[in-house]
Amino acid sequence: MNMSKTFGSTLIIAGTTIGAGMLALPLASAGLGFTAATLTMVGIWALMIYTALLMLEVHQHADKNATLHTLAHQLLGRKGQVIASFAMMFLFYALCAAYIAGGGSQLNDKLTNWMGLDLAPQVGTVGFTIIIATVVSIGTHSVDMVNRILFTLKVIALAVMLFLLMPHVQGVHLVEMPIQKGLIISALPVIFTSFGFHGSIPSIVRYVGLDIKALRKIMVVGSATPLMVYILWQVASQGVLGQPDLMASTTLGSFIATLSNILHNPLVSQSVSVFADLALATSFLGVSLGLFDFISDILNRDNQVKGRMQTALVTFVPPLCFALFYPQGFIMALGYAAIALVILAIFLPVAMVRAQRKQINTLPVGQETHTTTTDKEIKTATYQVRGGTPALITVTSIGILIISAQLLQMIGIIPSVG
Repeated sequence: MNMSKTFGSTLIIAGTTIGAGMLALPLASAGLGFTAATLTMVGIWALMIYTALLMLEVHQHADKNATLHTLAHQLLGRKGQVIASFAMMFLFYALCAAYIAGGGSQLNDKLTNWMGLDLAPQVGTVGFTIIIATVVSIGTHSVDMVNRILFTLKVIALAVMLFLLMPHVQGVHLVEMPIQKGLIISALPVIFTSFGFHGSIPSIVRYVGLDIKALRKIMVVGSATPLMVYILWQVASQGVLGQPDLMASTTLGSFIATLSNILHNPLVSQSVSVFADLALATSFLGVSLGLFDFISDILNRDNQVKGRMQTALVTFVPPLCFALFYPQGFIMALGYAAIALVILAIFLPVAMVRAQRKQINTLPVGQETHTTTTDKEIKTATYQVRGGTPALITVTSIGILIISAQLLQMIGIIPSVG
């Protein structure tokens, strides 16, 4: 086991998951109260780690370079491949466009405020894209190294935030009950998308190799880290502000301003701003790495400089154009993020595992571990996630519930949060 790659991959999973959207979680769960919000987060985390382990079960019977495009075709046929590819590209292009727009704007502000440069908004957007595209195009190792630095700085910013807020936490705020029972359903899509990292799993498998023990550790620790960070952030934010104040803060800006005013400390908003910038950068690295490897597989590009440059153009130019010329497009697409993520992180892993287990069960005795992989160690033992069919049915039902909540919010039947 390569400990350095294992550690780096764990940080990539955690960095991809902990995005700037984390800051809005207290607003999304304001009406639930701390206990209900925390239990919901733990439940969503358990769901997402279960389906991540399903993905590992699928990967062990394929080549280590296989992406969702290849896996879906092998197990679900052409129709499954089309659905997987559409969901992946729809979600990841929309996310990348959002990261480019946000990161470009932040970079422009920094260049203006720190260096006194008077630049057109497009300069920051294009510059930010080129920086991230260069890191991703070099390879997963460069993403790993840059992500380690950014993640360390992000942890420092988070520690400053928590250090400033924790002394002001009031226990009475943390025992407040949900205002309405139905708000748990409303909060599900926002909390669910805060635990999305599945698009990066094939890139991690390619980087680490088909070492199931190491990969399981990466998935569990990499996704548990955001859970712990989210809970600490909930304690700090919901403990300082009561439900009425949180419910009154309709935007992230007003929420941060309220925190700063209560504490009479401008360092709060500054540390939050730094954290948001770093969280956006690490999420963009993880998401664009997953998209890069996925597109490389679709286009069948090699790993040489020319092939990687071609893949980079297809990965980064479309979201850059959306961010520059049609911002309404990706904003609208992000409204469907939870639905696309349910397909990617729940429905596809479940469908592929069901198909694979069916194939293995129909093989003649003695051939159960015959696979397409070239890694000898996987042929000696088959890893299977526990729970059987009841667990697969349960997670599918939760996926349907999340999609239903998203659709009901879109048509205005239940309140939209976050």
